[in-house]
Amino acid sequence: MNRFVKQISSRLSLRDPQRESLEILAEVVDNISLEKNTSSEQVQRKLNIIKNLFPSVEDFEREFPSICFALATGVGKTRLMGAFISYLYMAKGIKNYFVLAPNLTIYEKLIQDFTPNTKKYVFKGISQFATKEPLIITGENYEESAIWLLDPDTVKINIFNISKINTEVRGGNSPRIKRLSEYLGESYFDYLSSLPDLVLLMDESHRYRASAGVKAINELNPVLGLELTATPQVEKGQRTIPFKNVIYSFPLYMAMEKGYVKEPTVATRENFDASNYSEDELEQLKICDGILVHEETKVELEVYARENNLPVVKPFILIVAQDTDHAENLLNIIKSDEFFEGKYKDKVITVHSKQSGEEKDETIQELLALEAPNSNTEIVIHVNKLKEGWDVTNLYTIIPLRAANSKTLVEQSIGRGLRLPYGKRTGVKAVDRLTIIAHDRFQEIIDEANNPNSVIRKGVYIGKDVAKSKKKVVSVESNVKQSIIQKIAGDDINKDDENAKQRMEIKRNIVQTTFKTIQNLNHIQTNKHLTKPEIKQQIIKEIKTLYPTGQMELVFEDETNVVEEIVETVTDYIVEKTIDIPKIILQPKSEISWDFEDFDLDVSNINLQPVTQDILLQELRTRQRDTLHFKVEVNENEPLENYIISRLIDFDDISYEEHADLLYKLVNQLIAHLKSYLKDDNDVRNVLLYNQQLLANNIHAQMLDHYVESKVEYDVHVRSDFEVLKTNTYSMNIDEEVKDFRIPVENPSSIKGMSFGGFSRCLYPIQKFDAENERRFAVICEQDPKVKVWFKPALNQLKIYYNQKQSYNPDFIVETEDKKYLVELKAANKIDSDKEVEAKKHAAIEWCKYATKHEMQNGGKEWVYLLIPHNDVNENMTIAGLEARYSRK
Repeated sequence: MNRFVKQISSRLSLRDPQRESLEILAEVVDNISLEKNTSSEQVQRKLNIIKNLFPSVEDFEREFPSICFALATGVGKTRLMGAFISYLYMAKGIKNYFVLAPNLTIYEKLIQDFTPNTKKYVFKGISQFATKEPLIITGENYEESAIWLLDPDTVKINIFNISKINTEVRGGNSPRIKRLSEYLGESYFDYLSSLPDLVLLMDESHRYRASAGVKAINELNPVLGLELTATPQVEKGQRTIPFKNVIYSFPLYMAMEKGYVKEPTVATRENFDASNYSEDELEQLKICDGILVHEETKVELEVYARENNLPVVKPFILIVAQDTDHAENLLNIIKSDEFFEGKYKDKVITVHSKQSGEEKDETIQELLALEAPNSNTEIVIHVNKLKEGWDVTNLYTIIPLRAANSKTLVEQSIGRGLRLPYGKRTGVKAVDRLTIIAHDRFQEIIDEANNPNSVIRKGVYIGKDVAKSKKKVVSVESNVKQSIIQKIAGDDINKDDENAKQRMEIKRNIVQTTFKTIQNLNHIQTNKHLTKPEIKQQIIKEIKTLYPTGQMELVFEDETNVVEEIVETVTDYIVEKTIDIPKIILQPKSEISWDFEDFDLDVSNINLQPVTQDILLQELRTRQRDTLHFKVEVNENEPLENYIISRLIDFDDISYEEHADLLYKLVNQLIAHLKSYLKDDNDVRNVLLYNQQLLANNIHAQMLDHYVESKVEYDVHVRSDFEVLKTNTYSMNIDEEVKDFRIPVENPSSIKGMSFGGFSRCLYPIQKFDAENERRFAVICEQDPKVKVWFKPALNQLKIYYNQKQSYNPDFIVETEDKKYLVELKAANKIDSDKEVEAKKHAAIEWCKYATKHEMQNGGKEWVYLLIPHNDVNENMTIAGLEARYSRK
């Protein structure tokens, strides 16, 4: 082993992955020269040398040699930075370093860790820095530090937030670091970039791959870049793009096996069923149970510290809120006198993106001081804010309340709480574990942890710390409008001169005006009437009142018939390349009335037993289980019936005023049955309390068997015109790529966030799907030779009201050679049991009846309603085949 590596490893007590990383750095700098890179050929030569030594490095991905060390959260990346700097100074004499932070929290932490006599000082034990400490230069003091820069014997460590060097600044001004310094005679940035031995260290380096800072980083032109991250990848749309310059990897599962981090553990109640609780009740229970676990952990930590003569660690809870309003609401609840008798009212803080100024600065200081013995904070509420670099060791309980899938919970949440307070495992479970309170996701998280490709089992990197892509709102016009613009644009579409741009803008406006004019025509029965010369002339006349011939000649010179040509094109395209939808407004005459016949509850299959009030914990890696025993207080004065009645009246089809007698009769029959085999009233109350929703669902299901409804009558208005296709508005990631609709989605739960294209028969170039079966139905429409056109209708495309206020938007509209279809894909278990599905079905069938009548009178086609189970949408089907099975009359 290199003698400097050996010295540094010993003095800094480096762990194996830190030592191995340092050995790799030593080998790299022994084989490539640390001189200023003057050409791309020089950089390429260095890349070839490193590729031969470490084949995992495919490319530097920057304009200078840069290698990435991918170490799991909690292994010690900041200490490794100290080791890197120590080695480069001791072995190679490098004296200038630039440490880059991605945000203010990490920036403050790095300054603290590089400051002598602080708790986590990275050079503690390095004698070379004990006699003459490095000069720490920051974004706040670099101008005052200029007088010391010319000292040739001092090691200089610049620590900057990326925003300080970013070239893109509001107002177009250069960052202060790039402005002229009177003392230096150049800007501080230029001074840094001219240094012959500048080494760049990038903390959380995935944050400098797709930002404006990339250009500035390249302009620094360091002799070497050292990247550190737990997430060696960037997200682009739905794609994950791994780094090409990873030279060493030590993922989370290895850190767990080595005992470098806490054991992540998921907790719930034994025999717990989350479906028995409303969202608010479940949230309250998770927070309360989190407090119970927290208090238990607090005692265990104090006992361990006192028994081993160690500093007492004060744990805290992290609550993950849905949004800023949710966070503020939680804050108010926890600060109230009613929440655990006001015990935590002065022990809670929030962290979210809306904080600014003094409030934000104070919060950052509180976060950085959370480990201090005098810290009063025991609960931190955050909104997707504490992504990375939050280097605390006393986070012991996480309560995720925001909607997240199990993979996100496992990968993202635990990354914030894995660090061990004493630097190693103690053998005391409560001291060595991180607990995730996940009553509603317990099984999902266990399943995800057991997945052989999960972060717990394999080298999938912890964090997903890359910020989510920003969204943009996209308006998608029908193909008709797009085709028309292409056709009428002519030569102007590729011209950049002002006249061409003006002509294009006017043509677009005329197209839009033509569509609006057609939309307002109220005396044509179908789109085919647009071919009549008198209709076209009427449209031309109306448009020319807005675009008179004289005005048009000034812009278009020889093109004297622009309006006529555009109207001709628009009307022809609408007839040939769209679907004729009659404008029919259908609405129930009055609210649908219903009732339930009297009956006796069938309790023969109910044999529920009391639920223990213990909290079950299961380690995700080892699968070992533990149990915490608590006595939970219940209100013994609460009438037993209320537990179930309160659930029953949440069903839309149950009215307390109208059905109270039947509800109390059925619930009392249930209670009598429970008392027949549970001899203790507390056991009866326990069963009712912990199975509220399950029992209410049972009663409601039996009530539906005795459901009676009045026949629905509709008001129908058939307009003497037709529906023009509306614009679809979607939310998309800025860098999202439109996916080929033929390719199945690997993770069907993420399909709602995707956009699809590549269609030949769809009336829109882009479509969004709510589920994988919708994508497959699109494939059917594209493959079925009898299908002419199809599309997913925009909101309010049709005026089909299934009650007094709500309109029905079917999933698809399809036209074949001989018919037209409204198509709904629905979960199989809802088709015959869900009352809303039933109401929509009746309204759609009624609409199809009137649409068919209207079309037959005008030479059109029959309309058919298809209600298709989601599990029977397979690509071997045809529309005719689906109609044979699922047409509704």
